Amino acid sequence: MTSMTKRALAMLAVSLMACTATSALAQSKKTIAVSIPAATHGWTGGVVYHAEQAAKEIKAAFPNIDVVVKTSPSATAQVSALEDLSAGRNLDALVILPFTSEELTGPVAQVKAGGAFIAVVDRGLTDPTIQDLYVAGDNIAVGANTAKWLAEKLGKKGKIVVLRGIPTVIDDERIKGFTDVIKGTDIKILDIQYANWNQDQAFTLMQDYLAKYPQIDAVWANDDDMLLGVLEAIKQSGRTEIKYALGGNGMKDVIELVKAKNPVTPISTPYPPSMIKSAIYMTAAQLSGQAPMRGNFKLDAPLITPENADQFYFPDSPF
Repeated sequence: MTSMTKRALAMLAVSLMACTATSALAQSKKTIAVSIPAATHGWTGGVVYHAEQAAKEIKAAFPNIDVVVKTSPSATAQVSALEDLSAGRNLDALVILPFTSEELTGPVAQVKAGGAFIAVVDRGLTDPTIQDLYVAGDNIAVGANTAKWLAEKLGKKGKIVVLRGIPTVIDDERIKGFTDVIKGTDIKILDIQYANWNQDQAFTLMQDYLAKYPQIDAVWANDDDMLLGVLEAIKQSGRTEIKYALGGNGMKDVIELVKAKNPVTPISTPYPPSMIKSAIYMTAAQLSGQAPMRGNFKLDAPLITPENADQFYFPDSPF
């Protein structure tokens, strides 16, 4: 699939605003199902917020399009949710942020077999041929850009620990981006385990790391929710040798640290939960005939630094 550009997204916004209620009513009724994880941590809380906002806005712009939002607290629950969404209604499109990649691939393929347009957001499926549209951040760059910065600051040597998220395609990509850069240095990754993008689990895992390793030069938490747990564990331990503790996703609490030039967390990377909104709008444009919306749209992942942090800071955002 060809990569979608920012220009295409801008054209989409103009297209949506130009559509009148009269023309929308003249079209047949369409249904977009939106299946997303429940607000199990800060980032998914932002996803739920933006999905619900998009549903309201799409309904106002396209009265012929129903957007049904369903949240799920686990992969198993999301599989059941897809079955419920498909039962008794004809789905014209599915916008899904999979809880996990492997478990949701088969169920989404079944929805696809029913003729639905499939838009996948963030956590890709293990079989990308199922999707018609894919919207995500550049997870390779999230890991690689963080690793390049960290390697330079550590003089390409030292001992670090890493926290992984949930077993998904995007977690694999972040880890690959990070470890590929680290392989070219004398930095040793002492340990790398899952904390499921959860602050409390990250706190516990970081406590284990601190007990196990007497010397840790830096920590990469892969995600800002986990980073908050890591920072609290370091604070309670009293350990002072850890030079940097980094995350990613651009949580406003972490951006505040960056803006304040915090010496341990002086950078982050953006990964906005509002990407779900972009996917829903693109899907609505596809169904309404306003614009063809097939392909891949990937957001950039530049480093957020004290110099540019204001561009990424949204104090009223839920994340």
